[in-house]
Amino acid sequence: MSDDQLNSALNLMRRMPPSSVENCLAGLIELVPDLTDELLNHVDQPLKVEKDPKTGKQYILCDYNRDGDSYRSPWSNNYYPEMDEGFLPSDRLRKLEVMGNALFDVYKKMYFSGSAVSSVYFFDTDDEESTSKSFGACFLIHKDCEPIKALKKGWWDSIHVFEAQEDKAGHFVYKLTTTVMVAMEMEDDKCGVIDLSGSMTKQSTTRKSVKDDEDHVGHLGKILEEMELQIRNAIEGIYIQKTRGVINSMRNQDAAKESEWEQITKSLNAAVINRG
Repeated sequence: MSDDQLNSALNLMRRMPPSSVENCLAGLIELVPDLTDELLNHVDQPLKVEKDPKTGKQYILCDYNRDGDSYRSPWSNNYYPEMDEGFLPSDRLRKLEVMGNALFDVYKKMYFSGSAVSSVYFFDTDDEESTSKSFGACFLIHKDCEPIKALKKGWWDSIHVFEAQEDKAGHFVYKLTTTVMVAMEMEDDKCGVIDLSGSMTKQSTTRKSVKDDEDHVGHLGKILEEMELQIRNAIEGIYIQKTRGVINSMRNQDAAKESEWEQITKSLNAAVINRG
C-alpha cells in the first residue's frame, strides 16, 4: 500500500506547478506522514538562498550540502548554523569544488545576469576503503526576476546532479540528471492573474577521457551547458510559444465572433429598414 501511495503522491506532484510545490508537499506530508522521507527525497522544491556570514557571499541550500539542520557554504566550507562534526568533502573533491564554484560563477554571469546565485557541491560516492576515483557533484542556479510591468514575480531554478564513475583507467562516464523549474506570476487589468510555471527533467550519459582531476570540471561544465541550452529551448517552445499560440487563437476566435455579430446586426438593421 505504501508503494501505491508513494507513486500516487509523486504522480500528483508532477502535475503541480512549481509555484505551489511547497504547499502541496506540506499537505501530502500531513496526509501521509509515513512517506515524509520518501517525498522529501524525490520531490524537487524551489531552491532557497542563504548568506555566508564569513565571506558575505550567497549560497544555495540543497540536500547535497545539508547535515541535519545545518547547511555547508561552498565558499568557506563551514556549516551554518555551526556544528562540531559536519560532513566535509575529501581534500581532492574540495579542490574540485573550489574550481567548480569559480567557473560556475562566470557561467552564471554569462547566462543569468543580475541577481542570480550559483553553488557547486562535490561529494564522495564510494566508501573510504574504495580505490575508485568516482564521485558526485551538484551544480545549482537560482535567479529571481525583477518585477516588470505585468510580471509581479518570477524565478528560475536549475539543478544539475552528476554521477561520475571511473570506466577504466583514464576514462569516466558522467551521468547527468537535470531539473529546471520556472515560475512567472503576472497580473494586470486586461489579463487578470496568471500563473505560468512548470518544470522539466532530462538525463544524459557521456563518456570522456580524463588525464587529471582538473579535466573533470571542464567536462562537467560543457555537458551541463549543452543540457541547459536544450532545456531552455524546450521550455521556451513548450511553455512560452505554446501559451502565446493558445492566447492568439482565443483572440482570433473572439475577433471572428465579433465580426459575425456585426454582420448579424447589419442584416437585422437592413431588414428593419426594408420593412419600414
